[in-house]
Amino acid sequence: MPLFTSSPGLALPFVLMLTLSGCSAMRSYDNELKQTIDLVGQGQLDQALTQHEANNTGGDLDLLYYLEKGELLRLKSQYKDSAGAWMLADRKVNEWENEAKIRAGAILENVGAVVLNDKTRRYDGHDYEKVMLSTRLALDHLSAGDWNAARVEIKKTHEREAIIAEINAKDAEALEQESKEKGIATTFKDLNGYPVETLNSAEVTRLKNGYQSAFSHYLAGFVYEALNEQGLAAPGYRQAIELQPNIKILEDGLATLEARTSLRKPAETDVLFVVESGAAPALSSVTIPVPVIVSNLGVIPISFPVLHSDPSRTPQPSTLGIDGKDTLPLAGVTSLDTMSKRALRDDMPGIIVRGILRAAAKAMSQKALMDQGGGAAIAGIALNIANVITESADERTWRTLPATISIARATLPSGKHGIAIGGSKQSIDIKGSHAVVVTRLLGNQVYWSQPAYGPQMPVYAAPAVIEPASDDSAVATKGTAKSKKKKARKPVHQAKG
Repeated sequence: MPLFTSSPGLALPFVLMLTLSGCSAMRSYDNELKQTIDLVGQGQLDQALTQHEANNTGGDLDLLYYLEKGELLRLKSQYKDSAGAWMLADRKVNEWENEAKIRAGAILENVGAVVLNDKTRRYDGHDYEKVMLSTRLALDHLSAGDWNAARVEIKKTHEREAIIAEINAKDAEALEQESKEKGIATTFKDLNGYPVETLNSAEVTRLKNGYQSAFSHYLAGFVYEALNEQGLAAPGYRQAIELQPNIKILEDGLATLEARTSLRKPAETDVLFVVESGAAPALSSVTIPVPVIVSNLGVIPISFPVLHSDPSRTPQPSTLGIDGKDTLPLAGVTSLDTMSKRALRDDMPGIIVRGILRAAAKAMSQKALMDQGGGAAIAGIALNIANVITESADERTWRTLPATISIARATLPSGKHGIAIGGSKQSIDIKGSHAVVVTRLLGNQVYWSQPAYGPQMPVYAAPAVIEPASDDSAVATKGTAKSKKKKARKPVHQAKG
C-alpha cells in the first residue's frame, strides 16, 4: 500500500498556492545579505541600511527585517534606535512563544511548507536567534547606561530558554510519531550528497543544544554582579562553565566572585571586554533526489539547507592591548557559527519530513493532471517545471550576527585608556564600578562602542538611567591602519540624532 495516493482535487489548490506564494518562494535571502555584509565590512553602514530598506519594501515587515536593522543601527552606536528595532522583533518572538505554547507538537501544520517550500512559512527565527535577541538588547541597554533594562533582558534570556526547551521536546515527540506513521527516515546521514560533516563535527556535537551560549550566561553573571546581586550572578557564571568547560575566564568568574568586591578600590572599574568577529554563516540550498512513493516508486528532488561559514571570515584576535603595554588574552567563549550548525542539526528531522511530504504532494498534483490527459496533461508538464523552479530550502537566517564572541576582563583605574584590538586603537573612557566595552571586527573595519557610565558602588538601589554622551561614539577604522593622531580616530559614522 503506497504512503500517498493521487487525487485530482489536489491539483487546483497546489496551482493556486504556487501562484499566490511565488514572491516569497523565490526570494534569495543569502544574496541580499551578502551584499549588505560586504558594505558593513567596508565601513559603509549608511549604504547597508539603505539597501536593507530597499530589500524590504513590503508592508508586512518580518522578524528578520528588525533583527538585521537592529544590528546595523547598533554598529552606528544608535542604541535607542537599535533597541527600538529589536523590541519590535521581540514582540514577534513573543507572539511565537504564545502560539507555540498552545500548539506545541504541531510542527508540521503549515500547509505552505508542505506544498511549496519552507520559504513560505512565517519566519519565527532559529532558537539561538530568539535567545541571542535578548542578549543583544541587553548589550544595547548597557551601552546606553541602563543596567536595569539590561537586567530585564538577562532575565528574559533564562525564561526564553526554558520555553524553547519545552516546545522542542513536544515537537520532537510529535515528529517521531508522524515519521513512524508515514515510514519516513529522519536522519540526515542517509541523504546521499548532503555534506554531513558540516553538522557532525566534534565541535558541533559536543554542544549541549543550539540555543544556549556561554557568553549570554557569563554576561548575566556580570550584570547581576554589577547590580550587587551575587546570589543571582553565581548561577550565571556556573551555567557558562557548564556550556563551555575548561575556560579560565569563565571559571574565574565564579571562583573569585565573593572576593572581587572587596579587592576592587573605589576609583577602579571592573571592565568586561567583548570582542565580536566576522558574520554568522549563510544558508544555501542543495537539491538531493529522494525516493518517494506516489502510487509507484519515484525519485523526487528535495532541497535541504546547508550552512556555509563566511568565506571572508574575520580572524578572531587572541589578545587585547591596554595603554600600549598591558596585554590581555581573549578567550573565545561562543561561536555562533557552531551554534547555528547545531541548531540546523537538531532541525533536520523536521526539515526532512516536511520535504518528503512536500515532494509527495507535488507529485500527486502532477500525476492527477497527467492522468486526465489532453490540456490537463500539458498543465501537468507545466506544473512539473514549476515544481523544479520553486523547490528550494529556506535560506533565511540572522546574518549580521557575529561568527564568534571572545571576552577578556580586567580591573582598571577609572578614566581614559588606550585599547588596541586587531591593529586598531581607540581611547575609551571608563567610569563606574562596572563597564562593558563591545568591539566588532568585520571585513577591514573595527567598530568600537564607547560605554556609558556604569553603576556606582556601593550599589544599594537601582542605578539611574544615564544616556550616552552622544550617538557618534562608534568608530570604524581599517584593521590594518595604525593610529597616529587623534584626528585619525575621528568617527567615520556620524549618528543622526
